[in-house]
Amino acid sequence: MKQRLAKLNNLQQRVIAAIIGVPFILFMIWYADWTFALLFCVVSALTQREFYRLLGLDGFEPLTAYGTVVGTMICVLAYFIETDQIGMGNYFLICPASSMIFLIKLYKKRDMKPFTNIGFTFLGIIYVAMPFALLIILALQGGTFHPMIITGCLLLLWASDIGAYFAGTKFGRRKLFERVSPKKSWEGSVGGAIAAGLVALGLTFWAPELKPWQWYCVGGIIVVTGTYGDLVESLFKRSIAIKDSGSSIPGHGGFLDRFDGLLLAAPFIITFLKLFA
Repeated sequence: MKQRLAKLNNLQQRVIAAIIGVPFILFMIWYADWTFALLFCVVSALTQREFYRLLGLDGFEPLTAYGTVVGTMICVLAYFIETDQIGMGNYFLICPASSMIFLIKLYKKRDMKPFTNIGFTFLGIIYVAMPFALLIILALQGGTFHPMIITGCLLLLWASDIGAYFAGTKFGRRKLFERVSPKKSWEGSVGGAIAAGLVALGLTFWAPELKPWQWYCVGGIIVVTGTYGDLVESLFKRSIAIKDSGSSIPGHGGFLDRFDGLLLAAPFIITFLKLFA
């Protein structure tokens, strides 16, 4: 299957991935709150492991297995606490679980840079797992499951990506951030913003969970932070001299390539909605 996909161009691979992946993601989000949480826990774990694997390519030794367990635990806690199945105090379990990273590294005799690797282990938790946990909290705020809020955020992110891809391919001339990502252009960014704006307009009619001005603000947050999230991941990949974080998703690369914009956008989205909802 992968050999056949490899013969297709990038756009064709992206279309096939979208045809297969998007319905599955939407089904998991809308079927029940637990399937939504399961989806995000699995994606978080796969993305975090991918992040640690890339660090390994550059000679670092983060605690891949344990760091991923802690990250997944945070997502699981977010689900059970926000659905009122366990008490809020259980969030404190994150503290000893995270502190164990220091103790484990203490007994790693062959690790020549233990604190560097401790730092990268924590970075995987903060950079990858925490944003997914925040999205779970966002969807379950107030003790009620709001699948449309998450769906709307994903639609805005996808629209921004698609608009930027086609506008950049067709009209891209002025480099957006050439030092980090030579292919990104201002024209692509404008195309992404227009596409996201149109989706935000549609959400004002079809998604009453948020007020119209809130959808426009969320769209603006996603366009800006999503672009920066992609640039941050590009900077990370450039620092270890690789093109894609993996090959798990045809046409997109790895999970980190696909969800990089969401990782940076999530903290800003939930902060905005918690303060102004």
